[in-house]
Amino acid sequence: MNRGRGLSAHHAVSGLAWLDALGPQKIRPGLSRTLALLTFLGNPQSSFSSILIGGTNGKGSTAATISAILTAAGVPCGLYTSPHLISVTERVRFSDRDVSAAALDEVLRLIAAVAAPGERGPTYFEALTAAAFELFRRARVSVAIVEVGIGGRLDATNVLWPDVSVVTNVAADHLDVLGPALEDVAREKAGIFRKGQPALLGASGTAEGPRAALHAEARRIGARLVEIPPAANAAFSLPGAHQRQNLALALAAARAVAPLDEAAVERGLAAVRWPGRLQRLERAGARPLLLDGAHNPPGASALAEHLDVTGLAGRVDLLFGGMSDKDLPGVFAPLAARARRIVLVAPESPRAEKPEALRARLGRPDLETANSVAEGLARLEEADADGVILVAGSLYLVGEVLRLRSRA
Repeated sequence: MNRGRGLSAHHAVSGLAWLDALGPQKIRPGLSRTLALLTFLGNPQSSFSSILIGGTNGKGSTAATISAILTAAGVPCGLYTSPHLISVTERVRFSDRDVSAAALDEVLRLIAAVAAPGERGPTYFEALTAAAFELFRRARVSVAIVEVGIGGRLDATNVLWPDVSVVTNVAADHLDVLGPALEDVAREKAGIFRKGQPALLGASGTAEGPRAALHAEARRIGARLVEIPPAANAAFSLPGAHQRQNLALALAAARAVAPLDEAAVERGLAAVRWPGRLQRLERAGARPLLLDGAHNPPGASALAEHLDVTGLAGRVDLLFGGMSDKDLPGVFAPLAARARRIVLVAPESPRAEKPEALRARLGRPDLETANSVAEGLARLEEADADGVILVAGSLYLVGEVLRLRSRA
């Protein structure tokens, strides 16, 4: 029996519960399952223009910035990003508000009714991608700003025919799926380019080999690849020098789909909010938190640079944990060099590295471990110390800390 059909027909379980039941799965590259769902829905992805954003780091920040700029300019837009920090409704936004749980549930119930069972059915991400596009059609958005999940060529989001494609950068991450070489990763990311359409590449953060591969793929496809240098003026609400590149890409992408005046751009840049990326939380009677989802070595280097520039290096305590399939030693090294006390934890995910295994993997038997994120955070908060508590290593870890804070 089709699990989706059974759940939907009897209304025994909501669409959101069906989505949760799909759970975290091994990556299953391919577009066929997503296309099948969209065909049933009447191809909602054809009802709006789109900007598709790939890259190793900065995809979400760039997407959120484009959305804020277009919203300030009066363009009805949808934003689709991943992963979420607290609630799955964060992944689908209309201008400046998250989708309601009720609206998302309704569309997911529709998808559950027709989804094939088991391995032939959609993954969590594929089901959510189809739901997002149907929600965008219902909301009559003009432009959808869509963040690629992993890679590009075989990612569920690549069912779109984007008006503009963006690759923020190419660096080492997901090499087991996209590699082994960075040139291979670049070719996968170039899979979002379209013939005759503009493709934007961040001029910083990509080595010469993968950069050449991107240009070669653009020529083969017939896309117009333009390298965008970082913005000289960083008048921007998101902290971090690395955001200058994301800002420049966002401006170029937004200008490619809508006429913009400088006042709208200024309003948009002042309104950008992107939690979990150099997010500082001041707390009455407690030490401030600095939350950053850095989960690969380039992201950790950007975070380390921010610590240096802001004078926090050597004055933070670190709560660290991440997913077992990541280069956690490469993420840990630049952060550990700038931290005082360190506590290792595991976020609530089946993919998370257990603290004891992480300690062994890092070759640091001296490091403290905690049985839960809450315990690790409490231990650092109770310490007789001042300064900031840095939380890094995974967006899942950052999300769990934010959930703990929201329940406090």
